[in-house]
Amino acid sequence: MKGWGKSSDSVCTGGGICCHVPRSRGRRARLWRGEKVSAREITSRISWLLQGLLSILRKLKSAPDQEVRILLLGLDNAGKTTLLKQLASEDISHITPTQGFNIKSVQSQGFKLNVWDIGGQRKIRPYWRNYFENTDVLIYVIDSADRKRFEETGQELAELLDEEKLSGVPVLIFANKQDLLTAAPASEIAEGLNLHTIRDRIWQIQSCSALTGEGVQVRW
Repeated sequence: MKGWGKSSDSVCTGGGICCHVPRSRGRRARLWRGEKVSAREITSRISWLLQGLLSILRKLKSAPDQEVRILLLGLDNAGKTTLLKQLASEDISHITPTQGFNIKSVQSQGFKLNVWDIGGQRKIRPYWRNYFENTDVLIYVIDSADRKRFEETGQELAELLDEEKLSGVPVLIFANKQDLLTAAPASEIAEGLNLHTIRDRIWQIQSCSALTGEGVQVRW
């Protein structure tokens, strides 16, 4: 996943979002071939992606009481637990490293999202696969200011995307800690980790700051 490749199927905006939807036939396929586009066209493409994610959730919610299982992963100190608490509108003044896992139920646009926050320490990562079963959406958190670990986090993400039990699962990547001056923008992370080569699923990378709450809301 490491590198600086670009894809004709992906688009980035000035709002800290890059995304991809697998190609389909006809007009929609034409819209993802890398031609120069207007701001209106970019907005249209982003809208299409978000509608796709919402459509997935609606299909998953086949009954009123259906719950959506979200797996929240990333390296240690990426800000996963802080982000989860922000999503749940909880106090973030006291955060400790997750040694096992946290589970939060978050209500969002009529959906009950069960979010599993798994610790990211190196010794815990081999146990991530114990939580892959029945995952509907994968959220992966990256510390945008810790450039020395970009290669490590990219390798972990690549291995996750190769997992059979996560095959085709949509992935939302939060480029966290954008409140820090040293933070890399989402577009740079997307290119550096070669996210644009992902072809088998819907994906999106979104800038955020779990500390301030900016950009944290999941943009379904």
